[in-house]
Order: sequence, then structure tokens, then C-alpha cells
Amino acid sequence: MVARAVTIFHHEEQGGGSCCPHPSPPPREPAEDLCCISTNLQYLQTSGWYWGSISASEAREALLQKPEGTFLMRDSSHPRYMLALSVQTRYGPTSVRIEYSRGSFWLDSISSSLPQLQSFPDVVSLIQYYTGSGQTPQGHSSSDSHPEPKPDPENHTAKDSGVPLKLKHPLHKPDAFPSLQHLTRLTINRHTTDCPSLLPLPKPLLHYLQDYPFRI
Repeated sequence: MVARAVTIFHHEEQGGGSCCPHPSPPPREPAEDLCCISTNLQYLQTSGWYWGSISASEAREALLQKPEGTFLMRDSSHPRYMLALSVQTRYGPTSVRIEYSRGSFWLDSISSSLPQLQSFPDVVSLIQYYTGSGQTPQGHSSSDSHPEPKPDPENHTAKDSGVPLKLKHPLHKPDAFPSLQHLTRLTINRHTTDCPSLLPLPKPLLHYLQDYPFRI
């Protein structure tokens, strides 16, 4: 599988929010936001690669010896953000904040000169998009922490240029490894992307598929 890629740029952790705000969706009731966030957290808990409230340094430690493209989702250490995506890049682990507004999620963007990054109705769809094959989306995003430098990669630093971000393999939390039933559901979802609800299965099994309609 060929991962999509996006180039990310970095700023200090204590810095402000994105300087390139995403277009605001139509107004929503607070209850709708609560329902959306609750559903997304349920998806993430089911995924097995949501690590909760670990710190950026703990995420770096977990990813440090993993192959490029290994990733996990965690709670952001920035008070204005809920989630951060931590991923192993060719220059070491780094983290990218996840923006949320009125039912939409997208990678945090800090460049006003670049097109907006695509938004998604849930976080797992966002991750699934960037792990899928296809053309590289154009966009730059800010980090929740600086990448772990490697020795002299042609004197590259995150300050000088962007860090290519590719998502390939989720890193499952040791105490939340997916069950055999969930792994089977993922396999079915990967092979029936169009209409899984039309499969000749009992309704309880169809409901189980619909509870997590993703391939990752």
C-alpha cells in the first residue's frame, strides 16, 4: 500500500493556533458537537492505536525504533487542541495537531500561502485517507512537538524545510491490542468498501461492522 504524503512545518509548542484558519462550516448546536466528539472518541478507543493522554516525549519514545510511517493518536498537550497525531518520519518522531470545528477534523495548518488541508467528519477517516494510495495532497501543518533529530541527515533541520509525513502502520497500544473479532471486521471492511450492509450476514454482525466502518 502506498501512503499519501503531506509536508509539515514546525513551530514552538507554546505558540498560538494556526494562522491559516479553516473555513467555518455552518453553525451547529452544542449537542451536535458533543455527539460528534463522543462518537470519534469511541471510534478511537476501538481502533487500538489511540494512546490517550501520553506526553509528546512518551510518544517519541514509543515510535523511536519503529519504521518510517508508524503512527499513533494521542491527546494533545496544547490546551486549545484535543488530539495530536504522532508519527515516525525519516528524520525521527514528530507530532501534528488535529484541528476540530463544528463536526470537521483536519491537520493543523500554519501556512496562509498554501491550500487548505482536506477536512473529514471523523478522525479515523482522516487517518484512513492519508494511509490510502493516491495523489499527494498539498498542504503544510504545524507540530505539537519538534521532531527527534537524527545524526547529520545532510545537515537537515525542521526549521530549514518541511518534514515529509507518511502514514503506513498504526502502532497499537500494548494493553489495547485489537480483538480477533475486530481484526476480522477490518478485513471485511477492506474487501467490501462499497456496500458492506448488503453482505448476507445476520443483523447483529452487520451492526457490528457498522459500529466501526473503517479499514484501519
